[in-house]
Amino acid sequence: INIYSLPPPSSLPVHSTIPLPLFPLLSLSFSLSPSLSLLPPQQTSRPTFFARKFEASVNQEIVTQLDSFLFGPYPQETPGLQSYWENVYDETDSVASLSDSQLTHYHAFTRMGLSRAATSLQGHPDNNSCRYISRGHPVSVHLYFLSDVFQGYLVRQHASNLATSQLETLETWVSHSNHFTLAPTTNTLNRLQFAEVGTDWDAKERVFRNFGSLLGPTEEPVAMQRWGRGQNVTVTVVWVDPTNVIAATYDILVDGGTEYTHYRPPLSVPLRPGVWTLRVLHHWNLLASTSFVVSPLEYHDQQPIRQEDTVKLHSGPVRNSYMEQSFHGLNPILNLPVHLGQVEEAEFKASLTGAELQSWVDHLLSGVWSAADVCSQGPSSCPVMQRCRETGWSALSPDPKSDLGPPRGSGRIR
Repeated sequence: INIYSLPPPSSLPVHSTIPLPLFPLLSLSFSLSPSLSLLPPQQTSRPTFFARKFEASVNQEIVTQLDSFLFGPYPQETPGLQSYWENVYDETDSVASLSDSQLTHYHAFTRMGLSRAATSLQGHPDNNSCRYISRGHPVSVHLYFLSDVFQGYLVRQHASNLATSQLETLETWVSHSNHFTLAPTTNTLNRLQFAEVGTDWDAKERVFRNFGSLLGPTEEPVAMQRWGRGQNVTVTVVWVDPTNVIAATYDILVDGGTEYTHYRPPLSVPLRPGVWTLRVLHHWNLLASTSFVVSPLEYHDQQPIRQEDTVKLHSGPVRNSYMEQSFHGLNPILNLPVHLGQVEEAEFKASLTGAELQSWVDHLLSGVWSAADVCSQGPSSCPVMQRCRETGWSALSPDPKSDLGPPRGSGRIR
């Protein structure tokens, strides 16, 4: 690993170009360990070549170090010093830039915020000053990180106040919760530390680029497992859909030094909406499990979805078969009974539209997402509504480290 540091700012001429090797903490590492996975696509160690890049959504420290080299460190009490906001959507992009799953999730997040605002005046059920109706599509969406940890989404939305009919711009912070659970076992072979399902897995940075795993019926999800070091172990991974249909199962040989494994089973789409379960087993004994939500879609081609499209997209794959091979013989072994009532309920929900579909979406997402806070961009008719610039989390709150101004006489921006 080679670590470079910048020369003192005073030794650099104004408008000078900094050679690439002088950037701090640029590293290159090699791994000669062969993969021992039973699955060829399985990632078991870091890629052969690995170089850190300046990406604050992964690690903001390197950016802060460079900033400190050039301009000196900020005081520790500086607002937003450990925070990072990344814009992933703005209304100027138009909703055509969003997938139907993203648009569905963002609208649901807005409703969570409006619901939180409506309950903020406890003890005053007839007071509508904190009740709102959303207008149009979201204005903007940001990812929010604190100390390099993903904190959730910030969704800004125009909404009309029911008491005054005043149009306000509110921002909702929704936070995500995972449902990973280790089995209560004393098995010393259980090296498993964490498991998660998502899309856009970045094997180099070891993160899902689809932060929070916003999944819809047409996604191609990946299962990731993180391991501690120990003995070689072979585990079985089982995917279970909302009606207890076993969608996929496969074995993974985890080498003693392996830290991460991941695999995307070739599941037929559409995936059935609802709460899915991923189980990790050793000799058919449960090591751990996690659940994740595949949300139904409120929109198709960025328009409110029609019933003929909901039936196509929300009924699961043809013949309820996610792969050519059937795994229904494993249901008794895994104690996963398939109840007719579950199947009938799923078929009924597959045809929902309008407000009923919206309620289904909200119910599913409330199991993994919740409104942590809500604020107003400008003046608000809600007496307890805080201004966004006065919070510590809003994308509109102070962030001095990111302020950019015109160049000074020295040629520097700060």
